[in-house]
Amino acid sequence: MLLRPGVLVVIVLALVLTACGSGGDDATATPAGTATPTQTPAPTRDVEIAPTPTVVESSRTEPVRLDRIQLALDEVGTGFDQPVFVTHAGDSSGRVFVLEKTGAIRLLDGALYLDISDRVLFYELLSNEHELGLLGLAFHPDFETNRYFFAHYIDKSQNHVISRFEEGPGGVADPASELIMFTYPQPDINFAGGMLAFGTDGFLYIGLGTATPDDPSQVVAQQLDNFYGKILRIAAGDFEPYGIPGDNPFVGVEGARPEVWAYGLRNPWRFSFDRQTNDLYIGGPGEFRKEWINFTAGGDAGGLNFGWPIIEGDECWEFSPLPCDLSGLELPIISYDTYGDGNCVVIGGFVYRGSQHPSLDGVYLYGDYCSGRIWGAGRDDDGVWQTRELLDTDLLITSFGEDEAGELYVTGGFNGAIYRVQAQ
Repeated sequence: MLLRPGVLVVIVLALVLTACGSGGDDATATPAGTATPTQTPAPTRDVEIAPTPTVVESSRTEPVRLDRIQLALDEVGTGFDQPVFVTHAGDSSGRVFVLEKTGAIRLLDGALYLDISDRVLFYELLSNEHELGLLGLAFHPDFETNRYFFAHYIDKSQNHVISRFEEGPGGVADPASELIMFTYPQPDINFAGGMLAFGTDGFLYIGLGTATPDDPSQVVAQQLDNFYGKILRIAAGDFEPYGIPGDNPFVGVEGARPEVWAYGLRNPWRFSFDRQTNDLYIGGPGEFRKEWINFTAGGDAGGLNFGWPIIEGDECWEFSPLPCDLSGLELPIISYDTYGDGNCVVIGGFVYRGSQHPSLDGVYLYGDYCSGRIWGAGRDDDGVWQTRELLDTDLLITSFGEDEAGELYVTGGFNGAIYRVQAQ
């Protein structure tokens, strides 16, 4: 998942209690000193696709009113094996998909959709090794036509794998349909990232953490010649293995990987796009002092530097080998103390765009893994970001998710339950 060695004791106790490259033409020719991708096919370069964002104005005409929200959770699924994400296919079927870190995708009723546990590296040990596994899932915007979906997992050789799969007859995925788009080393058991999401521009965004045990300074997040501590942006679907959008910010920049869209991230475990505005929210776990949420407005050209390891949240990181120069850095919109009141790891969420709970419209929900708290966030009358605790649960929250109708879900990672968000 997204933890730090400093919370290992907390996690072990919780588990027991719950019973539980360069921009050149050759994608494998990376600059000296960087990790060399393994089994990485040469991507199609500079895809001749003009991005067509469908960014629209938010339906909310007034600032969010967080003090008027009464939040609750309704259990809608149980019996899952370490669920870490909930999503939908966008095909008007109404199906809700649950990602199990052990290597399976199931429907909300428990029916098996895909099992690739034979390819996924997953440890049953009660330790921080539980961060590896099946980590991300995203369905193609044209899934109703092409039946493509994408998975992000750590394979048996401890590499990131980004793959395309196809849904077969009968509405069940075909494990044999896998097209590996690229692999990339995951040298440590921590900070793998894992999120996959399509923006309204039709491109696939991929989150990787800083997983570099031989570089405790984490400066890889500031270097553009690797994938660590980055969000990547690629064209995925009919391109084999994938394409690079021609307007990616580092296309043509010497020494930079053209897949990189944003950098300076510690571990983008969960990020999400507001389906109405394409605004991007990124949950960022810190070292020992701060947790934070990064933000970039829909339609941004990319290339943002979110500051790690120069800053931890909104403060200079005391152990950074780099000078604390804030110029050019994108500061978080929200931050809180890492170990205050039982907190330990921020879990990035979603902006509510459903129809069942009008009081939540336009509110960004996020939570904390250890404390189980859920907060809401949004701008006030002056356009300043505000946040407020809306619910204190006893869950180990691993993720939020969204269904086709825009209703939101929470995954209880180690009680195996899925909850739908309710509000008054």
